[in-house]
Amino acid sequence: MSNEIETTFPPLACVILAAGRGTRMRSEIPKVLHPIANSPMITHVVSACGALNPANVMVVVAPGMDAVEKAVAPHRCVKQSEPLGTGDAAKAAQETLKDFDGDIIVLFGDAPLVTTEALRRLQLKRSETGADIVVSGFTPEDPTPYGRLVLDSRENLIAIVEAADATSQQRDIRLCNGGVMLFEAKTLWTLLGQINPVNAKGEYYLTDCIALAGEARKTCVVVPFPPDQVLGINTRCELAKAEKLMQQRLRGNAMLNGATLIDPETVYLSADTKIGRDVTIGPNVVIGRGVEIGDKVEIRAFCHLEQVRIDNGAMIGPFARLRPGTVVGAHVHIGNFVELKNAKVDSGAKINHLSYIGDATVGARANIGAGTITCNYDGFRKHLTQIGSEAFIGSNTALVAPVKVGDGAFVGAGSVITLEVPSKALAVARGRQTNIKDWARRFREEKVPKKEPPTH
Repeated sequence: MSNEIETTFPPLACVILAAGRGTRMRSEIPKVLHPIANSPMITHVVSACGALNPANVMVVVAPGMDAVEKAVAPHRCVKQSEPLGTGDAAKAAQETLKDFDGDIIVLFGDAPLVTTEALRRLQLKRSETGADIVVSGFTPEDPTPYGRLVLDSRENLIAIVEAADATSQQRDIRLCNGGVMLFEAKTLWTLLGQINPVNAKGEYYLTDCIALAGEARKTCVVVPFPPDQVLGINTRCELAKAEKLMQQRLRGNAMLNGATLIDPETVYLSADTKIGRDVTIGPNVVIGRGVEIGDKVEIRAFCHLEQVRIDNGAMIGPFARLRPGTVVGAHVHIGNFVELKNAKVDSGAKINHLSYIGDATVGARANIGAGTITCNYDGFRKHLTQIGSEAFIGSNTALVAPVKVGDGAFVGAGSVITLEVPSKALAVARGRQTNIKDWARRFREEKVPKKEPPTH
C-alpha cells in the first residue's frame, strides 16, 4: 500500500482567454484555431484543463467567433464585447461564476503547450502555502518582451510589471510572467473590480491584481514553469516553433510508451495519434488526425496516414497512403505506392504494389495484384467493390464498381471486371491474343528505306 496521502483540492474552474483576433497572424482564421499537431491550438489548452476534472471550463471569445465556440464545445463560451485587456476578458466570466466557491485558473488559448502536470503544480502550491493567488513564472533567455515578476525578501510576489511599463531596474529582473494564474474565486472577482487602465496601453491588466492583492494583505506566490509551456503564439514563426516543440513531445511520449521511431525528427504525429507497443515507424512518416495503430505494426518510410485504424502485426509501406475510413486488419501487408480510401482490408490480405483500393472491402487472405484499381466513381456517386476472402486479383485489373468478387475466385491479369465473379470461379475479361506470323519483319521493311548499292 502506498504511503502517499492524496491531496484534496478545492473545486476548480478554468477560464481560457481566447478573444484575441491575432492580427499578426495575417489570417482570417481566429488565432486560437490555427493548428498545432493537427488540432486547433485552443483544444490543447482545453484538454490540459479537462484532465484536472474541473467543475467548469469556460472560454472567453470575441463577438463573431462562432468557429471557436464550435471547436471548444460542449464547454461554454462567454463574450468580451470590446478588446479592453486581459482583466476585462477575465471579468466576462464573472456573471456565470460569481457564486462559484473554489479556485479559478485563468490561462490563454494561444499558449497550447501548457500541460496538465504544470497546472496541477499551481494547485499543489496553493495547497502547500495557503496563498490566495499562484502565478506561473519562467526564466527566458531574453526577458525583454515579458512582464517581470517582482518578489519581496520572503519570495512572495508583490507585483507584475508589464514590459512597456517597467523601470530600468525592473528590466534587470529575469523572472518573467508565464501568464497562467490561479485565484481563490472570491479574491479574483474582488480584485478585478478594482483594476484601473492606468498604463501605456490604456487596458485593464489582469496582472494588476497582484499589486492590489498586496494592498489587501493577500498572499501571492510563484510556481516556475518550463519556458516552452508558456510560449504564446502571435505570429506564424511562433506557430512553427510551437509545432516543433509539440512534435518533440509527441515523439518522446510515443517512444517512452514502447514505439521505435527510426529517425524521430522526420516523423510527424497528431495530438490524437494512438500507437501500440513494439510498433516501428520508419523515416519520413506523416500521421494525420484520427489514426490508431495496434501492437507490432511496422510503418515503413514515406507513408502518409489519416483517419485510419491499423490492427496488430500489419505492415505498411514504404510509400503507402492510407486515407480516411480505412481499416487494416491484423497481419495485412500494404506495400509500396498503394493507396487505400474508405477500405476495409481483413486479416492476412496482401496489397503489395502500385494499387488503388477505394470504397471497398477486401476479404481475409485475399491477394491483390500489382496495378489493380477499384473504379469507384461514376462521375456522380461512389460505389462499393467487394472482394471475397482468399480471392486472387491478377495484375493490372480494373474492378468497375459496384461489383463483387466471390470467395476464392480468380481474376485474370489485365481484366476489366464489370459483372459479379462467383465464388471459386475464374474471370477473364480481356481481348483474345492473336499472333500474326512474320508481321514484324514486313512492317520494318515497309518503314525502313532500303540501302542503295554503292556505285563505283
